[in-house]
Amino acid sequence: MDAFSEVLSSIKLKGALFFHAEFSAPWGFLSPQSKSLASYLMPDAQHLILFHFVLAGSARIRMEQGETVAVGAGDIVVFPHGDAHRMENGSSPQSLDPAATARLLSSHYLGPVRAGGGGEVTRFVCGYMACDPQLCEPLLAGLPPVIRIHIRADSSGQWLESGVRRLLEEAEASLPGSEAMLAKLSETLFVDALRRHVACLPEEQAGWLAGARDPVVGRSLAILHNRVDHPWTIAELAREVGLSRSSLVERFTRYLGEPPMSYLTRWRLQLGARSLSATSRSVAEVAAEVGYESEAAFNRAFKRQFGMPPARYRKERRTRAAAAT
Repeated sequence: MDAFSEVLSSIKLKGALFFHAEFSAPWGFLSPQSKSLASYLMPDAQHLILFHFVLAGSARIRMEQGETVAVGAGDIVVFPHGDAHRMENGSSPQSLDPAATARLLSSHYLGPVRAGGGGEVTRFVCGYMACDPQLCEPLLAGLPPVIRIHIRADSSGQWLESGVRRLLEEAEASLPGSEAMLAKLSETLFVDALRRHVACLPEEQAGWLAGARDPVVGRSLAILHNRVDHPWTIAELAREVGLSRSSLVERFTRYLGEPPMSYLTRWRLQLGARSLSATSRSVAEVAAEVGYESEAAFNRAFKRQFGMPPARYRKERRTRAAAAT
């Protein structure tokens, strides 16, 4: 597998489409920060990545920081960090008041919501991806607040759009399984948008996604993620990718800002933290699972990374989770 696929398989993205709009100009609505939407969409989600897929018409995205992005039919707009934003066409007050929006989100109704002033119609769907922010870090680190990707230019994008349209019709007709199929298709939309974003990155770009595109660094990342429990050394990894140790360290550090073994240590500890939170495995079992030969070594490394030993981390996470329910 490639590095991109390896990380995606590890972080277990879970997504859905949750809103289908047919708004006529002028219209506008405020999308709050994703944290405030989580209670309606997925209460146990630690992080929500929001996106809009424009099926017809046009709109403008206004970020809180002042950036404006024009979007049209065939565009997917992704908000990797869940930033608040306004979406609009023309000057208008909010089309939906907060109470009405909350009711719609809670109902998971996917029939089209119609509002606006009677002008040009913009049709779009809103979706989200839920993920563990620690495990999503490789994908999210360095991404801007908003990304616009056009998918109508090729057959794969057209196929995705056709699938969304067909499943929206099925959801409106309440056909069984349509909502589950839309959830899977929303995950595919998100991954496709990220993949297209990676393909457009400039050659001088640094960061995890740019590194995953590089033949040597990408292969290194895929190997490490695929065999995270292996007792890797820099010499063995260099042999696997056909490069000298110094050249591999230099190339890896250029993209990711740290050498391969430091990256592997951080990733192992992030996996360990998730396992402690989500399973009842013993600390020793978790340590072995992520490549530590002894529980003591795992304890020391974990405390350096998270500021507390694994057992206390597990207890605090469970206490926090129980308080939130």
